[in-house]
Amino acid sequence: MHNDEATEKLIGPVLNEQLLPEHRPDKPEEACGVYAVMASSQPVANLAYFGLYALQHRGQESAGIAVFDGDEQVRLHKDMGLVSQVFDQDVLERLPGQLAIGHNRYSTTGSSKVCNAQPVLLNTSRGPFALAHNGNLVNAADLRHDLAHLASELTSTTDSELIAFALQEAVNAGLDWDRAIRQAAARCRGAFSLVIGTPDGLFALRDGHGIRPLVFGHLGDREQAQWVVSSETCGLDIIGATFDGDVLPGEIIHFRHGDANPERSRWIEEPAKLCVFEMIYFARPDSRFFGESLYSYRVRIGEVLARETPVEADIVIGVPDSGIPAAIGYSQVSGIPFGDGLIKNRYVGRTFIQPTQAMREAGIRVKLNPLPDVLAGKRVVVIDDSIVRGTTSRKLVAALRDAGATEVHMRISSPPVTHPCFYGIDTDTQDQLIAARLTLEEIAAHLGVDSLAYLSKEGMVEAAQSHSEHFCTACFDGAYPIEMDESLRNSKLMLEPAGLAARSR
Repeated sequence: MHNDEATEKLIGPVLNEQLLPEHRPDKPEEACGVYAVMASSQPVANLAYFGLYALQHRGQESAGIAVFDGDEQVRLHKDMGLVSQVFDQDVLERLPGQLAIGHNRYSTTGSSKVCNAQPVLLNTSRGPFALAHNGNLVNAADLRHDLAHLASELTSTTDSELIAFALQEAVNAGLDWDRAIRQAAARCRGAFSLVIGTPDGLFALRDGHGIRPLVFGHLGDREQAQWVVSSETCGLDIIGATFDGDVLPGEIIHFRHGDANPERSRWIEEPAKLCVFEMIYFARPDSRFFGESLYSYRVRIGEVLARETPVEADIVIGVPDSGIPAAIGYSQVSGIPFGDGLIKNRYVGRTFIQPTQAMREAGIRVKLNPLPDVLAGKRVVVIDDSIVRGTTSRKLVAALRDAGATEVHMRISSPPVTHPCFYGIDTDTQDQLIAARLTLEEIAAHLGVDSLAYLSKEGMVEAAQSHSEHFCTACFDGAYPIEMDESLRNSKLMLEPAGLAARSR
């Protein structure tokens, strides 16, 4: 197993977490994107780069690619930052091979440090493997306790590494890759969509509820057996891969080199519970769920929202980018003209340069700027997909009024977020969720709007044109499909030294 020079830099001091931006958006924040390419005649590292680029919205803290060149040699490069910051052509040329495993990270278990970047790369008696994980385990502390004899080998504070060590242990006990992956998965409770590169090919699997998405497709002629696995279909589209289907909830798929018919089987049978927020906000609007683009679904929820929450106004605007489709749908049903009232700076990524407190108080607008000539003298309906903390939404309303809006009516194309997520979304604890603390009238007063209304849960499901029992809606109703110990609901840093010490008391 081989690490290139760039990867060896990761052994040094970790990034100071205090430097990371702390001005978080008024949205739930996603966990990760996973990606894999298996193609003997293609530059798989380059393809994985573009796939991760398409999945950049799912995580902006770190990125990594591991490439298998034969059965025993694996090269890994991962670092903090966006995909375009972590990789360049020189790095990609140092990653030759036939199978690539890629990952974008947003931290939900384990802090934002370079040691927690993925893929996880370990060795076994059957050779090396690389694992990338999207989701969150609810039994991470218990699994770490079960793997305590390996504590000296742990290099991160993530649940993803624990899954990898559970797999390593199963392989070293004499199981083949398929049975070892099943055994490791059976030790995990929570949300996990995984891609795993091994000397025996590529494996893709989802937890029994399928909370996080995972799809697969092929490049060129399917008989050539060039396979691609991605968190979303946009990761297939960017490299011209043909969509073949979803990795089903509780399914494991084994892709082998040269095999045009991957081996598909269920490792567990449980009710499907796709995270409905994937459809409302997280996934890209050009990704396809249930046979259509999410853009179409988001337009429909805007249409339902207009029927449920009418208001007299002069213009409908959406909060870019995720609020735009719902705003178009709201406009079409209400008859109120749609307009571009907010301009988004599309070059804002993660930055280490923060505005001073005085600049923040002066109302510095890094990401969104209103257009006074569009808004002045108008009664405005502003459509957004969610409100989590209420902080940036309040500033947005103030900016719209400063731009001359005479009335501001806020409409939210999802129900109130009243419960935290433990399956791969960073939504804070319940006391930080504004809808869990305040009534609708109190939230409206806090935001400074003339009226506020949310989409109903029934309307959200109706627009999906699917059965309500197929979705996880726990962040709206507290109906968690996978229960957990109450002590685990407090911190995403449960595997950090302080969290482990608190749990042991």
